[in-house]
Amino acid sequence: MDTLSKRDRKVLIILIAGVFLGFLNQTLMNTALPSIMTEFHISTSLGQWLINGYMLVNGVMVPLTAFLIQRLKTRTLYLWAMAIFALGTLIAGFAPNYGVLIAGRVVQSIGSGVFGPLMNVVVMNLFVIERRGSAMGIIGLALNFAPTIGPTLSGFIVSNFSWRWLFLGVAPLIIIDLILAFFLLQNIGEQKFLKFNFLGVILSSIGLGSLLYGFSNAGDGSWASPNVWGFIILGMAVTMLFVWQQTHSHVPLLNFDVFRYHNFWVATLINVVLMAALYGGSLMMPLYIQDVKGDSALISGLALMPGAILTAILSPASGKWYDSYGVRKLAPLGMLVAAMGTVVFAFMSIDTPIWLPVAGQILRNLGLVMVLMPMQTEAFNAVPLSLMPDASAVFTTIRNVAASFGTAAMITIYSIVTNLHISGGMDGRAAQMEGIRMAYWVMTILMLVILAMTFMINDRKN
Repeated sequence: MDTLSKRDRKVLIILIAGVFLGFLNQTLMNTALPSIMTEFHISTSLGQWLINGYMLVNGVMVPLTAFLIQRLKTRTLYLWAMAIFALGTLIAGFAPNYGVLIAGRVVQSIGSGVFGPLMNVVVMNLFVIERRGSAMGIIGLALNFAPTIGPTLSGFIVSNFSWRWLFLGVAPLIIIDLILAFFLLQNIGEQKFLKFNFLGVILSSIGLGSLLYGFSNAGDGSWASPNVWGFIILGMAVTMLFVWQQTHSHVPLLNFDVFRYHNFWVATLINVVLMAALYGGSLMMPLYIQDVKGDSALISGLALMPGAILTAILSPASGKWYDSYGVRKLAPLGMLVAAMGTVVFAFMSIDTPIWLPVAGQILRNLGLVMVLMPMQTEAFNAVPLSLMPDASAVFTTIRNVAASFGTAAMITIYSIVTNLHISGGMDGRAAQMEGIRMAYWVMTILMLVILAMTFMINDRKN
């Protein structure tokens, strides 16, 4: 950031802090989920809405950010988003029941849904294309480190305090960032007075919401239920209608012309599969350590700590590697390493020593840090600056929805396999172990699929 002006550095630091806090909240619930489920007497499929619902609302919210980023000034948009995020955090922290807790998470995600796309647009405007990889690598400290440190921090808090401190402890940090933004944040880019596509917001909300609700209900294994296939069909139909409406509208909410750029749509497609594998894995490991092995939430969090530290150390370096070598060389190697780390979990048993899943998680994080931010940077570098708000919103929307789908899909696989083994007379913990192993086998296959897809990316010089 040494070539940036003092004003630009302040803007970037404030936005990075907001993105960090927003992404941290995506995974704070993973380790705490068993404790919350016990306190409110809810099932795994219902409990996952603390995680899935947060990402789902983000996915529904982000399409609107393409309009908001261009229509509102940077400072105005960020202050409103951070204030809403703070309000949701306080609601969740003081929630008297599970319904209010979910409501707080929804309000949180409405605010935090703005942070990522806004950050992407600001970075693409501040940095020339030759240095964007390095800049995105620095931002990777927030985007990559926050989700990996979340379960560790959550494990420590849940083991020593109430889960409510996951919200009440973060709230002061959010308020501090809000105050700093009020006094220091300035505007980047030009304001455009666009018309609002109300029908697009309605269609995207119904389509994406219905689709993810259906997949979430499938977590109980009841695929024959209308609450599963009915909402999935409705979601697919309305989402297709949304895409058609956007491509035929004079004032689209999202400009799908971004998909005319080869490397953008390839990188986006890779991220769909990548998010499904990444977020599914982040949910399975706490279930394995706490429910199967019977260890504490603190142990579960500490098991993720080495991989989180590695992510923090290598995120800036991965951006520099991207600027030097390009994603075509980084991504295949990264996915191979990530697949090796994932397959370790597929061979685990109840009696596996704790160091083995820790080693597997380190390998997973090592591989993923070589792919996540470089792939996102490649997607944005493929489109012109005039389409950057749309590219950022489209990419982030699809990424969030894919993450929600991945969580629901892995829970579905886990639940189905576990229930099948229990009905066959197997002990509960052993049946859970089989469900977790199957989920990791599916994730390993997804990693290998991504590895093959990386060769579809065109060389940047072409």
